[in-house]
Amino acid sequence: MFDQNQINMKISNEKNAGIALIIGSLLMAVTMALHPAGGDVEHLLKTVRVIVISHSIALLAVPFLAVGFWGLTKKLGSDSFLPSIAFSMVVMGLIAGMIAATINGLALPLFIQNFKEVSPDITASIKSILKNNIAINQAFDFVFIGAICLSTLFWSIAIILTKTLQQWLGYFGIALCIAIITMLVSGFAFTNLHGFRLFILTDVIWIGLIAMNLIRSRVE
Repeated sequence: MFDQNQINMKISNEKNAGIALIIGSLLMAVTMALHPAGGDVEHLLKTVRVIVISHSIALLAVPFLAVGFWGLTKKLGSDSFLPSIAFSMVVMGLIAGMIAATINGLALPLFIQNFKEVSPDITASIKSILKNNIAINQAFDFVFIGAICLSTLFWSIAIILTKTLQQWLGYFGIALCIAIITMLVSGFAFTNLHGFRLFILTDVIWIGLIAMNLIRSRVE
């Protein structure tokens, strides 16, 4: 049994976790709204500021999401296998996302700005470097997508089994994972801008619903 102070602290921690998830989700949504489409060197030079700002916002979202997901894990049972492995998965995904955002949003703009006043021949020669950057970024995107999808699946199963949150959230999370996996198998490209925006949108919806339940939760 908990005494009243422990109950109040537990409720406060869960509410704070929910608030952290909401902040992280909003930052992710803003990132995708600002994220410019890719293009050639000239286009990238014109959009350097937007690229840096949008990816900086994405990096800011990482610690909020990590704290919020840890709160969700504690709610579902941090000493249980499914919530623990889900948290491990999401940490891996957040690290992959952080690396991708740093490469694409900070390293690339710093590199591109060295070619503001160069000949067309030199500009053309760096296209292979840009293609390599895209390949690396997409690799981390795949890790991010896979890790987030699996963590959502494990948390959703834990929600259904533990009944600590509304069970329909678990079924909804499982349905989202099945839909995403089906789309991936069928060849849908989640690593281009439109596909990634769709993935983030579905993830933000699920996270937002989880966050609201944490904020309204009570100690059992």
